[in-house]
Amino acid sequence: MAPIAFIHRLSVAEQRQWLALLQQLLPNQVILLPEMMSAEQVQATTVAIVANPNPADLVPFSNLLWVQSVWAGVEGLVSALQDRRATQAAGQGAIKLVRLTDPQLAQTMAEAVLAWTLYLHRNMPEYAAQQARKQWSPLPCAVASEVHVAVLGAGELGVSAIRSLLQHGYKVSCWSRSAKHLEGVTCYHGLTQLPKLLQSVDILVNLLPLTVETEGLLNASLLKQLPRGAKLINFSRGAVINATDLIKLLDSGHIGHAVLDVFTSEPLVATSPLWTHPKISILPHISAPTNVDSAARIVAANIAVYQNTGVIPPTVNLERGY
Repeated sequence: MAPIAFIHRLSVAEQRQWLALLQQLLPNQVILLPEMMSAEQVQATTVAIVANPNPADLVPFSNLLWVQSVWAGVEGLVSALQDRRATQAAGQGAIKLVRLTDPQLAQTMAEAVLAWTLYLHRNMPEYAAQQARKQWSPLPCAVASEVHVAVLGAGELGVSAIRSLLQHGYKVSCWSRSAKHLEGVTCYHGLTQLPKLLQSVDILVNLLPLTVETEGLLNASLLKQLPRGAKLINFSRGAVINATDLIKLLDSGHIGHAVLDVFTSEPLVATSPLWTHPKISILPHISAPTNVDSAARIVAANIAVYQNTGVIPPTVNLERGY
């Protein structure tokens, strides 16, 4: 039986945890790190499990049929597989990419979106600034039904976040690449409808995948469509937002506050002006971490189905990037 490669950029402790769980859940499979494999085993490998790998580490595995990511975000792999497909010989099959689809991950993201929406809605940044000045000054606070929260991205994570916001009484709208129909939500789609959505938003939540189309999408031109004082949460990828434009809009007061969990380069460098901006809350990419236990079970189930039936789980569209 051909081994399954586990290709990663994890700490030693994380690597051991993943390998132990996967081997326990797939007792009839041999799961090996690339450095443990012979040249013959590398060539025989058709399935790989990957955890934020260096795409170059996939290159020796010339006979891979599909790759199971243990992360929901796969933009780095998408780019690498697009490049690989472009250089493949005619007739050689393209590698299929399966991203992690985990209800626990969606629930975790929904909790984060709700928590930081409440943080902004209930004026927490302003009260933190007041505390630093030893200032006692209650601020007006709208009821949830008067607060318009717009979610960019209506995939699994976006829909979970939207449902949580609705349950807590917020007025919710969403925007996606293609048309969606969600009960209780005003849905917009396509670039032409995005400015219309932004015009009445109090809190904008970005959950869009990073693709060629979304890179730099939230720039000064679009963000200026928001009402003055609107607030922003970015839980998708740093490159979706033009950080230079964002800082200027924060400085001018057009954007009231930004909660940033993701950045173009991570960890965020110490010299970044984002760290010390008084209207930015910095998080270390923790809005929706993968739950190893639930993710390992989903990954193992996907591989077991494939081994028994030959059916690969739903895959990423490499053209769209998600």
